[in-house]
Amino acid sequence: MAQADIAEILKEVRRIQIVANRQVNDLLAGEYLSAFKGRGMVFDEVREYVPGDEIRTIDWNVTARMGHPYIKRYCEERELTVLMAVDVSASGMFGSQRLSKIETAAQVAAVLMFSALKNNDKVGLVLFANGVRRFVPPRKGRSHVLRLIREMLTAEPVREATDIAAALEYIGRVQRKRAVVFMLSDFLGEDCSRALSVANQRHDVVAVSLSDPREFAMPDVGFITLEDAETGEIRELDTRHPHVRGLFGKQAAKRQEALTSSLRRAGIDRMDVRTDKPYAQSLLAFFKMRERRYR
Repeated sequence: MAQADIAEILKEVRRIQIVANRQVNDLLAGEYLSAFKGRGMVFDEVREYVPGDEIRTIDWNVTARMGHPYIKRYCEERELTVLMAVDVSASGMFGSQRLSKIETAAQVAAVLMFSALKNNDKVGLVLFANGVRRFVPPRKGRSHVLRLIREMLTAEPVREATDIAAALEYIGRVQRKRAVVFMLSDFLGEDCSRALSVANQRHDVVAVSLSDPREFAMPDVGFITLEDAETGEIRELDTRHPHVRGLFGKQAAKRQEALTSSLRRAGIDRMDVRTDKPYAQSLLAFFKMRERRYR
């Protein structure tokens, strides 16, 4: 890789770091903490009993030793393991706005990673397409998060069909302990509801569905040639006809309905992120939804 390319990547990493930190500090402070539960309760301290305390928490050994009641206090074990599973198939290169879907995914993942870093959680990365292309085990620390961002930015798009099931099966093998798994993908592949359901039994899986407005509505621009980025299939369309544009929109709506149904069957939470809308608002809405559920 040329020195100029390396410098440009480092510049982009720094820019994403600044933007992500600003989003975490200004908008999402505390929201991530409320949205994801720890792994359970751990012992915190022993203190004297006061009227109103639950008698089942009395520590009888300490009580007998001290001559008056003491209770055990517990707190939530907050440390989480967070995995970013990012789809690097070629369909992610599409984008009619300032950012493509894969560039948007990198920024969303960066915000989530810095949110995890702020809460002292471990973060790991899985890059996948037709299979897993890269795995970086979860660790803590700012330098580690910056490395993960570099990995996302330098990943080569893969011109093959996306296999989400294979990525989930791989995660099941390498990540034995429970983790929060963010699947960042456009989900333009085979139905994977069974694999999602199995993964969600062990982990807390969140589907981050990435899309672009041009995938839902086709403008009237005359004859166009479309190429499937993953299969190479080419089609020519006359967008002047309302019927053609209407059929395109119906097919897009059908894909979204199928994805919604698949995720619902698997019990997976969904976060919709579009390239034409501020992703921070999608993150905030998702975190608040999770917080309401826990309450």
